[in-house]
Order: sequence, then C-alpha cells, then structure tokens
Amino acid sequence: MTGETKRVTLNWVQDLRFVGGEPGGPLITIDGDNAEGPGPMATLLLAAAACTGSDVVDILKKMRVPFRELTLEVAGIRREEHPRRYVSIHLDYRIVGTEEEAKIRRAIDLSLEKYCSVVHSLAPDIVVAYGLSLA
Repeated sequence: MTGETKRVTLNWVQDLRFVGGEPGGPLITIDGDNAEGPGPMATLLLAAAACTGSDVVDILKKMRVPFRELTLEVAGIRREEHPRRYVSIHLDYRIVGTEEEAKIRRAIDLSLEKYCSVVHSLAPDIVVAYGLSLA
C-alpha cells in the first residue's frame, strides 16, 4: 500500500527554539520553552484541533449548516513519568450562529471517528473525548 509522503524541515535557532515547515511553505516556530511559540506538546494539541476543526467546517458546509464562529479549546492530560505523553485529550467545540446540535454532533463524530488524520495518528490508547456548546 502506498500513500502520500509528507516532508518537513526543522531548523534549530537557539535555546529550545526551532523553525520549520514544508519545503517552500510557510514556517512556524516551535519553542520547547513556550516563550516565542508553542512547545511541541501544545503544537500536537493545536494540530489535532486544526485537523478536526477543518473536518467539521467542511462537513457542516456539505450539510448546509450555516454558522458564524467555531472555537476549539483542547486540554491534554499527560503522564507524570517519562515519556510524558498524552493519556487523554478533551476537545471543547464552541459554535456560534446555529442551533442544529444533532448535525453538529454528527459532523464532530465523523471527524473524530473517521476523518481526522492527526487524531488517528495518535496512540490508540489515548482517550479522545469532546464537549459542545452552542450560542
């Protein structure tokens, strides 16, 4: 089975700060000290949020569910011992401008269960849960 190969380059800048991205694409700063950019573990949460957020936006458009805002807040619980990986991740979706809760929950479930590549790239024993609030 062959698939798409993604490539990135990451360059050390100073201290625990790195800059990288896809060749020819925009660059991001990842800072192990969380001073000039999010650290690696926060970046992982951001990647999961952006992945599922993109899925939800796309699915809701296909469902013809209009909305004005989508905000995701993500919390990850890490192990105390090394490796200090995530053992659970909780995503809170806040959507403004619609009351179609059943369709929104369906979009979120499709994202987390089928489409979100980042979530599906995590260790299978990481518990992923979500909450939803509409305004």
